[in-house]
Formats: sequence, structure tokens, C-alpha cells
Amino acid sequence: MSATQEKFWEKPLQALTELEWEALCDGCGRCCLKKLTDSEGEQIQFTRVVCRYFDERSSRCKCYGERTQLVPDCFNVKQMDIGAVNWMPDTCAYRLRFDGKPLFDWHPLVAGSRDKMQAAGISIGKRVISEEYVHPDGYEEHIIRWVKA
Repeated sequence: MSATQEKFWEKPLQALTELEWEALCDGCGRCCLKKLTDSEGEQIQFTRVVCRYFDERSSRCKCYGERTQLVPDCFNVKQMDIGAVNWMPDTCAYRLRFDGKPLFDWHPLVAGSRDKMQAAGISIGKRVISEEYVHPDGYEEHIIRWVKA
């Protein structure tokens, strides 16, 4: 890693290049989980139901480039006001950096691999079910407590 690339993740979000922005994502998949909100839209509950395009093996979106066209409720985090949303997981690197907080020591950029992230139970792989197999009225049956906003 060169001196100019060293710890780019400590820069303010708006100072990141496109490649740095993409690299900041730890690939946990938590943002791909379906969420439920109360009638006021204030309380968020995560479900273990995941977007149909989430690939559990790679922990990545199968259609990343077209995701916002194919999935109407998919968000482009780079175009969002991160401070105005209440659903971003408390482990999300974008949320942490927006709040001026450091990345966790398990983050692949800090740790050097995804091993610590996997050991910390951050990745959603092998704990989810595709939305293809759950009726939207049945999401309540799949509420989880291991992800918090």
C-alpha cells in the first residue's frame, strides 16, 4: 500500500474516489436484508429475508450495476443523505465514517482479510433466506435481533 493509499478509509466520505468509496464497503450484506417499519416509519426491524439478487457465496449483489433499476427499493448509498436515514446497520462503514467514527478492527480494510469479519458474525451469509421463498406478508416471522440500526 502506498503512502497516498494508506488508510484512505479515514478520509471524509466526500473526499473518497469512486474506487475508495466502493472499497469502503465491507460486503457484509446487511443493507440487503428486508426491513420492516412501524406505522410512523421510525422503528426499524431487520428480517433474515434477503434480496433475491444477493449471492451468499460471494456476499455480493449479483446485479450490482443495475440494482437500483431491478429492485425499486434498493438504495444507492452514495446518493443518499446518510445522516437522514435510520436503517443503516450500526456496523456499516459508511455510517461510521459519516459519524466520524473509525472502522471496527474486523473490517477487511483494517484487518487485511475478511476472516475477522466472518469470525465476528458480521456477514449475513448462511443465516438468510431469499425473498423468493417468503411471501411479503410473512416477513414478520423472520425478524432478527442480530442486526441493529
